[in-house]
Amino acid sequence: MFALTFLGTSASVPSADRNHPALLVEAAGQRILVDCGEGTQRQLLRSGAGFRRLDRILLTHAHLDHVLGIPGLFSTLGLRKTSDVMTIHGGQGTLDLVIRMLAGLWGAGRAPIPVEFAALTEGQVVDAGDFTIDCFPVRHRDTDSFGFVFQSPARRHLQSDRLAALGVPDGPSRAELAAGRPIVIDGRAIDPEDVLGPPSGGRKLVVIGDTETTEGLSQYVADADMLVIEATFLDRDALAARSYGHLTAAEAASFAAANNVGQLILTHMSGRYEDEEILAEATRIFPNSRIAADFDHIVI
Repeated sequence: MFALTFLGTSASVPSADRNHPALLVEAAGQRILVDCGEGTQRQLLRSGAGFRRLDRILLTHAHLDHVLGIPGLFSTLGLRKTSDVMTIHGGQGTLDLVIRMLAGLWGAGRAPIPVEFAALTEGQVVDAGDFTIDCFPVRHRDTDSFGFVFQSPARRHLQSDRLAALGVPDGPSRAELAAGRPIVIDGRAIDPEDVLGPPSGGRKLVVIGDTETTEGLSQYVADADMLVIEATFLDRDALAARSYGHLTAAEAASFAAANNVGQLILTHMSGRYEDEEILAEATRIFPNSRIAADFDHIVI
């Protein structure tokens, strides 16, 4: 299960209702920020999530609307005397900018809290046991941008009717079978395959920040339960979208439809359009589309 709290859903210019980009993902007791736009710490408070127990920050790219909230968040965590290490993941160019930003405020190699920097390369970022995070390269205006795949494994569960039919009592015998190990009861060998149901419960969440194209991304997005992706422009302004390195709502929806996505969540909203226009363009192509608003909470 993944729980998403949208902390900022604006494009580069915030509005009275939309803060700069940030997304909180919670899974298996861990809390992870994807991007940290200016004002993210206040959005964490306003959402009720708070900013303690953050495990790491995943940065999609180095544009300031996605990273300027880091110093403020760190300053507050420092005032609260947190001793937890914050790990920041990003492309090397993105990390270089963040390191320079922090050094400009507190001196080289210093920050209000312990910080570790982990440069991204395509592949696995985190294996937390109950879920994994992988990253993949994304094209956006000559930045070293990355998208992220959060995935929880499908699991097989014991079937109570089969256990009863085979006379397997509650207790250690069932635990052994659930762990995939055969047992013997009254001289009868019982294999896990005799009592385990088909795999179920796996979830796949894909988060993509700013991107100028979806070309080459299908292998990472295919069959996702949920895709979070930008839709900064409408199709009538496709030339402007290309110029600024962004997608249209129609492109995002077509991409979701082509890759068997369960639900499409559009974000990075521009104030030049009404939400209804954006949603109408997307749902004509992919009906299960939704526009994210600040403080939306979605669980998959």
